[in-house]
Amino acid sequence: MTDQKPTTGRTRPAAPSLGLMGTLRFLWRQLTSMQTALILLMLLAIAAIPGSLYPQRNVNPGLTEQFLEQNGSWGEFLDSLGFFDVFSSPWFSAIYLLLFISLIGCIVPRVGVHLKQLRAKPPRTPAKLTRFVGYTRTELPGVNAEELLGRAHAQLRRSRYRTERLQERDSASVTAERGLLRESGNLLFHIALVGVLVCVAVGSLTSYRGQITVVEGAGFSNSLTQYDSFEPGGWFDPAELPEFRFTLEQFRAEFDTSPDSPTVGQPLSFEADVHVTTPGQEPFEQTLQVNKPLHVPGASMYLLGNGYAPEITLRDPEGTVVAEGPVITVPTGDMGYTSQLVIKAPDARPEQTAVVGYFLPTGVIDEKGPHSVFPALVDPQIAVTVHQGDLGLDEGVPRNVYEVDISQLEPLTGEDGNPVLIRLAPGEAIDLPDGSTLSFDGIRRYAAFDVAHNPFEPWLLGSALAAVAGLILSLFVPRRRMWVRVRETGGTTVMEVAGLARSQDPSLEDDVHSLVQRLSSSIDHPRGEPGAATTDDAAPDPTPGGRSS
Repeated sequence: MTDQKPTTGRTRPAAPSLGLMGTLRFLWRQLTSMQTALILLMLLAIAAIPGSLYPQRNVNPGLTEQFLEQNGSWGEFLDSLGFFDVFSSPWFSAIYLLLFISLIGCIVPRVGVHLKQLRAKPPRTPAKLTRFVGYTRTELPGVNAEELLGRAHAQLRRSRYRTERLQERDSASVTAERGLLRESGNLLFHIALVGVLVCVAVGSLTSYRGQITVVEGAGFSNSLTQYDSFEPGGWFDPAELPEFRFTLEQFRAEFDTSPDSPTVGQPLSFEADVHVTTPGQEPFEQTLQVNKPLHVPGASMYLLGNGYAPEITLRDPEGTVVAEGPVITVPTGDMGYTSQLVIKAPDARPEQTAVVGYFLPTGVIDEKGPHSVFPALVDPQIAVTVHQGDLGLDEGVPRNVYEVDISQLEPLTGEDGNPVLIRLAPGEAIDLPDGSTLSFDGIRRYAAFDVAHNPFEPWLLGSALAAVAGLILSLFVPRRRMWVRVRETGGTTVMEVAGLARSQDPSLEDDVHSLVQRLSSSIDHPRGEPGAATTDDAAPDPTPGGRSS
């Protein structure tokens, strides 16, 4: 026979259902909590990391395409995730928007509470001060209680406390509070953070950014057709581009030439001398350097890159000049400034012609192939081959001006049937087997510039500075309360002083004792009366966690 527990017929109460509105309120509270805001802020910082690790299309589209070509399927996978357009990707925008909503939902109720605190009087003096930080009881025979309380009130006011005198049943007290700026700074930090988010979002919609490449002696006029690449914000009208133009007078580059230096070949400085003309102003000269941009009304121009532009002339077998002038070369990324050189001559006869190879500032050709061993013009030369055939420029498909697909072309060969490798120094020319002529006439430098404008940059700077100021206030302004109670007992005035810190405040106890000392020393004791007796009673709980009521 087994024992059975008697059944009482009671059922466990079921929790009430939240319902749709209850669920929405719960989700809203979770989203607008400070913990969620901090998590979203951390996620936003993590999400921004790929933007600094991988090239971004809006900053350097050429470098982005080069990365994609070099990394194949891995690059395509990253591109599908938006790693080359991080700050405009859906996942970054989602985190951004959620953080924006979370901060606003967190700030608005706190602002209301803080405004009430600023208007409210300091809290009443607790009935028992013995449990608070620095509690000190002092007996002052023959001292007028009202006068002592007035001195305490004045001392606390001079220390920037908000004070109020209270009359109690058998005593009087001064209650004081200081440090509301701590919460003000905290709110300022979060409001400024919202300002930063707003300025970044609206600034990206109203801004524009473009890249240009200018050869020495050439100029640039700020019009849409002059840009190599141009990205306007969603609210920016390209017709509103500001009017200005400039000429690149000279570009100078200085490199480390010390043979024993471990940094030999490293760039020391880049400088671009420009002549600028803006409407309604006198033309002026300025030297651009890295992190020293040119500012004109409505635009800022930054020095972005540089390279060499060899002057090359190509004549077809009929003697017609089919390519002439400085050719912008693209550095391959090595320390010697080995640069890719591409010339397309679609008007050459009888066949279209392409010249492909390298420009070498200090050139050598060895087992590694053509390359430059130093970035300055010590031994400049070009090493190229000539190809003929259809360049595919008439198909209506956009082509990269700095690239050509030689797999569809036939190389120009010599008598031995091998492709002709052409190596020329400045001032030299060569007659090719088909009757064409290629000459290397000289060298110029070119500079790449980034032209951008964001009308909200001043507001963004102001919001960032306000956030820093608010953070400093919230970290270094202690919030505390202090109380002074005075009562008369049998001809002796008893003074009690204590404090309460609302955050970590290691100096509070010393400040309480200092206040006691100042008040005690400011009283002139009647002649013949004994000195004041002071007792420091340790609070049962040494942490400033006692309640103020």
